[in-house]
Amino acid sequence: MTVALMWEARAVTGRGEELLDWARRQRLSREPLRRETFRAPQDRILVITWWDASYDAELPELPEPSAELVTRAVHRWRFEAVDGTAER
Repeated sequence: MTVALMWEARAVTGRGEELLDWARRQRLSREPLRRETFRAPQDRILVITWWDASYDAELPELPEPSAELVTRAVHRWRFEAVDGTAER
């Protein structure tokens, strides 16, 4: 089964690039099948990682950035692939 973990944070106004750089520097304790980073208006950063694992498996996730960098707690979601594979 393929599980996707989504991590989304909103930077303090004007600090989007800093949050993006911070997210890119974060290393996980093991490598996912795939990892992508996105940005959106309002200084939001989204990181999606794909894993070959069961839905409820213990998986490494990006931590919370410092409170001075973000406007709220990180939002996290977990999804499973419908067809069981990640597109590459």
